[in-house]
Amino acid sequence: MPLCCAIIVRGQPRGGPPPERQINLSNIRAGALARRAAQGQPDTKDTPDEPWAFQAREFLRKKLIGKEVCFTVENKTSLGREYGMVYLGKDSTGENIAESLVSEGLATVRREGVKANPEQARLSDLEDQAKASKKGLWSEGAGTHTIRDIKYTIENPRNFVDSLHQKPVNAIIEHVRDGSVVRALLLPDYYLVTVMLSGIKCPTFKREADGTETPEPFAAEAKFFTESRLLQRDVQIILESCPNQIILGTILHPNGNITELLLKEGFARCVDWSMAVYTQGAEKLRAAERSAKERKVRIWRDYVAPTANLDQKDRQFVAKVMQVVNADAMVVKLNSGECKTIHLSSIRPPRIEGENKDKDKRFRPLYDIPYMFEAREFLRKKLIGKKVNVTVDYIRAATGPGEGTPAFPERTCATVTIGGINIAEALVSKGLATVIRYRQDDDQRSSHYDELLAAEARAIKNGKGLHSKKEVPIHRVADISGETQKAKQFLPFLQRAGRSEAVVEYVFSGSRLKLYMPKETCLITFLLAGIECPRSSRNMPGGMQVAEPFSDEAMLFTKELVLQREVEVEVESMDKAGNFIGWLHIEGVNLSVALVENALSKVHFTAERSAYYKTLISAEEACRQRKEKIWANYEEKPDEEVVHLSEEKERVANYRPVYVTEIADTLHFYAQDVETGSQLESLMETMRAEIAAQPPVEGSYSARRGDYCLAKFADGE
Repeated sequence: MPLCCAIIVRGQPRGGPPPERQINLSNIRAGALARRAAQGQPDTKDTPDEPWAFQAREFLRKKLIGKEVCFTVENKTSLGREYGMVYLGKDSTGENIAESLVSEGLATVRREGVKANPEQARLSDLEDQAKASKKGLWSEGAGTHTIRDIKYTIENPRNFVDSLHQKPVNAIIEHVRDGSVVRALLLPDYYLVTVMLSGIKCPTFKREADGTETPEPFAAEAKFFTESRLLQRDVQIILESCPNQIILGTILHPNGNITELLLKEGFARCVDWSMAVYTQGAEKLRAAERSAKERKVRIWRDYVAPTANLDQKDRQFVAKVMQVVNADAMVVKLNSGECKTIHLSSIRPPRIEGENKDKDKRFRPLYDIPYMFEAREFLRKKLIGKKVNVTVDYIRAATGPGEGTPAFPERTCATVTIGGINIAEALVSKGLATVIRYRQDDDQRSSHYDELLAAEARAIKNGKGLHSKKEVPIHRVADISGETQKAKQFLPFLQRAGRSEAVVEYVFSGSRLKLYMPKETCLITFLLAGIECPRSSRNMPGGMQVAEPFSDEAMLFTKELVLQREVEVEVESMDKAGNFIGWLHIEGVNLSVALVENALSKVHFTAERSAYYKTLISAEEACRQRKEKIWANYEEKPDEEVVHLSEEKERVANYRPVYVTEIADTLHFYAQDVETGSQLESLMETMRAEIAAQPPVEGSYSARRGDYCLAKFADGE
């Protein structure tokens, strides 16, 4: 209703929003509503309401909005303005709206220049009755109390929104700019404010350079959807926030929540930046949007789900966590036995800001990136060896290397829960990871993205982890793998300690592991004592060493049993390379014995002096009898019979000419073969020439045991 004596009508929608038609009521006039001064024209001023104008508008609004009416056109001007009569209902037998306005004293009748007819006479009689009853315009006084004090601007919108404390405010929707932005009159103080619906965004009308507006797909339909339900309706608005002078709110109508309806019908999409302030439950908005996507309605007509190509069994499954990779990924074992790497959806692990300053020092992300170790430990203690529920949210395509960015393989991103707890949310809430921000049209994100944002907001508010203002924790972990001198110094300490606590960080093969010693804060390479495990393939100076049979099975067995688990170790000795040798126990199981029992290793002769020798031998014998795995081709050697020869063969002498060089006192003598004498003379000549050409410098060489060297023989020395 743009004027107090005019209404806008629309027919039934057919294939889109129906056209509008304005009908001006014939032969009457009502007061003009207030108008704001034109923007950018300082000479113009705001025009206030005429007396009783707003009351006339309200009378018509409450009587007509959303109702079916019948109208007749009596006159049409050259400019296209139509005048006529409007009746409430399907035909002209209904209530005459012009007569109702006049009878309530809210409009005057034009008497001059109007042809006399029964309708005109009826209006004049009703006006006379209103005057006699002193109704509306004809009441005593100038009617100044009916003029509104409209406030078009608010000096401090943020304080204004905060002062309402998110309580519902009565309002009338005066204008719909697009499906998600309206102009509302707040009652009873008459603040005229623009409100954007929290959590969503509808297609808009883009203003071109020439001033025309171009609608985005479904913009007109979304606007009509909101107009037909809210325009000039009595509603309640919860003003929720005011970022950058934009007032965000939720409009509550007795028939439902327009925000959720727009999403459900495919007229809007969720927006993350305003979703956080939505007070009616963000999960409802996500569910409504998900419903529209599944039905592929309107803006989602071409929508393809991120996991559309996956079978249901690949989309949701239960798996066992085998390994935690850094702080946002894990290796899980499926029921089929296959291992798969899963990345937690929509989170980013701790990362170092800027470049690594100490370039001389080897960079170790787990210990050198602040909070990376804490994040990994949180996941390790909570998940390793446990069954988890995995829901795949999206698959991030592989990316090639760019300028300053590394290449990434294809990644399966999922929500992982255990005991009803979302692991990513728990990680973020402790400040051990951050939430990735996406473009608005990027649908590849966690199915619990809003919970992640809320968890991050709590972590920031409480100053946890990455958001703490305290000094970051520093982990000084010494890696003594292959450091022979450091290992020698450390060996007596570990031997005296007996059983020491450790965490298995890496499994190189079935019997070779890297351990983290938490009390000693160091990393060591540990070899299992008493067994001989099949060797895995590895690069050697002479080329690639081929893996021995069952080496991969042995490594997988060890990984599944001890990788990233807390274990106890007994160190007995160390080898030349600085690797410690000993026994490893996990939950009462000796790993060396377990490998032998599963026919994945043989007993080494060095086990004879250990307390576990009998157990190892009996386990090996049982596997040997069953001919399992490494014993599959084992054949027992038959006992060799000693045959005594009855006749001894005559000894045959083999004489060779020699040159006796020296006779010792103990009936021993030294001799040289005469046949190779010429070769020896040639060798001696070569050595003499070498010494003459390059005489040795005294003190330049210190001999070690096992070295081959050239030296001059001196008799008697």
